Amino acid sequence: MSTEILTEDLLKRLLDAQTPEEYLDQGETLDRQLSDYLHALLDERDGMTRADVYRAAKLNPTFVYDMFQGKCLPKRDNAIMLAFGLRCNLRETQRLLRLAGVSELWPKNRRDAIILWCVEQGRNLDECDEELWRLGEKTLFDSEK
Repeated sequence: MSTEILTEDLLKRLLDAQTPEEYLDQGETLDRQLSDYLHALLDERDGMTRADVYRAAKLNPTFVYDMFQGKCLPKRDNAIMLAFGLRCNLRETQRLLRLAGVSELWPKNRRDAIILWCVEQGRNLDECDEELWRLGEKTLFDSEK
């Protein structure tokens, strides 16, 4: 993926602009879809396939395929699981959640804080679920879903 300007920097540019057009004319806005982002992430993961993603994310293969095709958006826990399946870092995870139209992980929320810690530590989905279970929180993967 090409290097993008951080949202914080874009916000500063917007707030410093005299008019909205002054900012908009800089051409920094984009209309990125989740499916585009998923493809870009997968392209960055050498040798990783969609099959690897859905297995690591413990998600239904058809559901993952449909997300990559832009046919559907995941609910929040599924989006988090998808991020684990794609081995996303924290910034990539938060961006994936935003593009899925769900709330980002929030460190003031106990469960989110555990997930954030696991993502930052490079843990996989199983390891994150073990931490959630150990600390009395609802796990991401629920065999009864």
